[in-house]
Amino acid sequence: MDMRKLVGRNFARLRREKGLTQEQVEERSGFSQQYLSDLERGRRNPTVITLYELAQALGVSHVTLVEPDQECDQANL
Repeated sequence: MDMRKLVGRNFARLRREKGLTQEQVEERSGFSQQYLSDLERGRRNPTVITLYELAQALGVSHVTLVEPDQECDQANL
């Protein structure tokens, strides 16, 4: 799977699990709502620093943003 899509999918899932809107993450992280929207759609290629800052805004480890999920693992078998 494309890493941008994986990060976007994980970010969107984690954001929803935390009950946060893109606007709330914007306030916490300083990244624009448009950037976050593009990220969730796999249209952004975030740096390691960006991943760390976004993870902090969500209250999770930056590693969780790049971990393949079960669906992705099964697709790669």
